[in-house]
Amino acid sequence: MDYETILIERPADGVGLVRLNRPDALNALNAQVMREVFDALERFDRDDAIGCIVLTGSDKVFAAGADIKQMVEQTAVDLMRDDFTDWSRMARIGKPIVAAVSGWALGGGCELAMQCDMIVASETAQFGQPEITLGILPGAGGTQRLTRAVGKALAMEVMLANRRLTAAEALTGW
Repeated sequence: MDYETILIERPADGVGLVRLNRPDALNALNAQVMREVFDALERFDRDDAIGCIVLTGSDKVFAAGADIKQMVEQTAVDLMRDDFTDWSRMARIGKPIVAAVSGWALGGGCELAMQCDMIVASETAQFGQPEITLGILPGAGGTQRLTRAVGKALAMEVMLANRRLTAAEALTGW
């Protein structure tokens, strides 16, 4: 399948690489990106030659969050019907998924990384849930995953005060 918003590679034996590729939008997540990511993950999961999947972005940004431009015109019902909110497809992948994070992993990008089985972060990685600046809460499991990862107090600070965690803080807190 040809993808428009992701790149697929097999850089080493047994590894499948899925790279978010919307540089003009800072890899913002929308329904098309998520459909393509889920499809690629499912294909690698069915491929007997693949033992592990790496999900990554660019050096500057893993994913800067949800594509608000897509969401602004949608109702809550529209969003629930959209693939963007059906992240259960990712949870059904049997092979390990490693998030390779460099740069920003914000909002939905942070949630996408946390849904992976493991996160490997560069020194430039910054994790955050800035939804509070839009008057909303993280919507793809971020409130639960972040709390389990760093504890309630730090998760509340990240979500309610728009605090970002560096890779070093994430290493000690996660």
